[in-house]
Amino acid sequence: MKIYFCGSIRGGRCDAELYARIIEQLKAYGTVLTEHVGFKEPVLKHIEGNDVAIHTQDMAWLQESDVVVAEVTQPSLGVGYEIGKAVGWNKRILCLYRPADGKGLSAMIRGAHDGKNFIVKDYQEPEVPGILKEFLGSS
Repeated sequence: MKIYFCGSIRGGRCDAELYARIIEQLKAYGTVLTEHVGFKEPVLKHIEGNDVAIHTQDMAWLQESDVVVAEVTQPSLGVGYEIGKAVGWNKRILCLYRPADGKGLSAMIRGAHDGKNFIVKDYQEPEVPGILKEFLGSS
């Protein structure tokens, strides 16, 4: 299985270590095409080229993927764009969101939950293994 993981890069790297831990768990289910999202160093140093090259490469990986797992707690225009493209390409999508006081998940994401192809899960980190097993075990 090819897994496209997305999380905030330019929108804020405060969750980079969490992304890395989720990516490690995803590897039990297949190849994570976007492992660099979990790197501690600025991710852009690991990608050759300009913004057009980055977009082209990411869209190729997204189109190649079997499923998409998005950590959507840190708002990111790029992650929203990737999710939109994935919906258009009929990919199965799992969005992971950690609720916090004074913050809420966009209605465009939460409202897309259909219980089958587009799943939105509020979670705390210890719940990730079970959520991934439930989502990826049925792929």
